[in-house]
Amino acid sequence: MAHIRLPRQPPSTPRPSQLAPTGEVDTTFLESLLGYNARRAALAVIEVFLQRMAPFQLKPVDFSVLSLVAHNPGITSRQLCTTLGILPPNLVGMVNALEKRGLIVRQPHPHDGRAMGLHLTPGGGKLARNAEKVAAALEAEVAGRLSASELKTLMRLLKKVYEPG
Repeated sequence: MAHIRLPRQPPSTPRPSQLAPTGEVDTTFLESLLGYNARRAALAVIEVFLQRMAPFQLKPVDFSVLSLVAHNPGITSRQLCTTLGILPPNLVGMVNALEKRGLIVRQPHPHDGRAMGLHLTPGGGKLARNAEKVAAALEAEVAGRLSASELKTLMRLLKKVYEPG
């Protein structure tokens, strides 16, 4: 009969006597990680963003698509995918839903006969302008903890992380 050896508890796993007292949690390692800090900051903004965008029935990616179409009339789906870093199949459903809501329309692209350009309808333009005002107010609230210089530096550094070198 083979002897089954149970794995030992790794030394890094605290024993009950080593656990932090209630209320004090050591987050030193996590706070040293860029991803952890970026995610915490994003969650703080996104939670409020979702609440503020609820009247417009927009999720963050819907808002981004509408904003890009508003500022780039005739933008193609391919350009949207590249700019937002999303896959074409994921964009198709979003564009269809926004079109069904009467917010965007597809029109033949003036320079590429194979492509369709996306444009806001008058209702889509109004909704996009109102949603952008709400988003700008939220950003001002969140950024209020930073000086103008700190905000500029933070934005520059974040872009350095996610934009290709």
